[in-house]
Amino acid sequence: MILDVAARRADLTPQRDALWWRGRWYTYAELNERADRAAAHLAELGVGKGDRVAIAANNHLGHLDLILATAKLGFVYTPLNVRLAQRELRELGAYLRPSAVLHDAENAAAAAATAEGAALAEGASGPALIDLAAWDESVTARGKAAPRLAPPRLSPEDPQMILLTGGTTGLPKGAMLPYRQVFYNAVNTVFSWGLTDADVAVQATPCYHAAVNVLTTPLYQLGGRTILQSRFDPAEYLRLVEELGVTILFLVPTMYAMLAADPSFAERDLSRVRWAISGGAACPEPVRRAFAGRGVRFRQGYGLTEAGVNCFSITLEQAEARPESVGKPLLHAEAAVRREDGTPCAPGEVGELTLRGPHVFSGYFERPEATADALRGGWLWTGDLAATDEDGFFTIRGRRKEMFISGGENVFPSEVESCLYDHPAVAECAVLGVEDERWGEVGLAVVVLRPGLAATPEELSRHMRERLARYKVPKHVELATELPKSGAGKILKTALRQRFEAEHGAKAAGGDA
Repeated sequence: MILDVAARRADLTPQRDALWWRGRWYTYAELNERADRAAAHLAELGVGKGDRVAIAANNHLGHLDLILATAKLGFVYTPLNVRLAQRELRELGAYLRPSAVLHDAENAAAAAATAEGAALAEGASGPALIDLAAWDESVTARGKAAPRLAPPRLSPEDPQMILLTGGTTGLPKGAMLPYRQVFYNAVNTVFSWGLTDADVAVQATPCYHAAVNVLTTPLYQLGGRTILQSRFDPAEYLRLVEELGVTILFLVPTMYAMLAADPSFAERDLSRVRWAISGGAACPEPVRRAFAGRGVRFRQGYGLTEAGVNCFSITLEQAEARPESVGKPLLHAEAAVRREDGTPCAPGEVGELTLRGPHVFSGYFERPEATADALRGGWLWTGDLAATDEDGFFTIRGRRKEMFISGGENVFPSEVESCLYDHPAVAECAVLGVEDERWGEVGLAVVVLRPGLAATPEELSRHMRERLARYKVPKHVELATELPKSGAGKILKTALRQRFEAEHGAKAAGGDA
């Protein structure tokens, strides 16, 4: 297996356009030169094999520099979710202990918080902080050959990336993605989705998510083209689709809804788009209908950080006949729906989705118990509920745990509840996800106050905003005199959801999350 994909691509197709960024195309040869310089620059800072190099930035060419440079030095690409609160980033810094943290101007404070956590954990001065403006100067070719390092001794099982994925305790876990996984995700995606080197896609979802492996890394290995959007803007996205000849769309449902609502949606030329795939959740039927009116056909995707991230394939004809189905496992992948005891479910029976294949991750960084819980009996237990039909097509039914997805971001109720319980007036609380027209799901917090103490919903929201990333703060905060409970004392969140839907309708009006 060739691990230094940047060097091989530069040899095979040096002058082919690879990545569009800030108004220009970078060729495969140029990106390889940048990766060589990136590796040399990090080596000068003392970064070596196995070290984590973090990046706190919106979508930026620096993300690709790091991904492509990993095989040249042996460090591990470790992007940070810049939407997290500084307290959360300090904890992640202590957990990941990066040797360097790159950042853009907007996220300098996030990088500093991460570095502070790493320094406290190691009792040292902490990682190097590198501004991406200075970084770009150091890795841009200046007319002389880029330095070449001696290749590190790497195997397909060495980690190339650590991508953060949620946990029920709140602090994200670092999923270790070896070179083997990134390669087989590309193989599965190219073969099973029918990608070609003529395909063009926009990377508009955050690079710090596993979404960077949906199309960007597969298209790079294939020799296709990717457009990097620094942050999602519907009007700009539609302009890029038209002007740069985009052939495949990948977004989460909230983003598709924003495209369909944009004034330019009806006017932009979408004729070169072969199909669109929705990730994170099923795209609402009205949104699919709006795109169908523009001649764009939809597929439903499913994936998770720990498995690739692409896990299923479905043809356009099958997708139109089964719009809620994710299809069947990719070429080099296996899937089964299982009961808690591990036995397979019958068609139509809902159980936990399990996956197996070379696209599955190697475990969580320094979390052996969590790794053992996820990887059991040779299978990855995803925590998602699914069912198959008589023809073997899979449909995702929900989440075994209470996590919900708001605007493409994972939210874990236990973390939000813990934050609420830090407020002195809160006696009991329950947090759950409810449907929302704009964001797919948003949080609902139902709070019982302590006798004799007072707090308004606005005060509780402010308390959470000071401690949590904005997307984790529930959109709806309600006060109650008591919470419904089972005979065993368990809070019945289903009853709370039903009451909310009865009072507000199945889907609340869209708004800021």
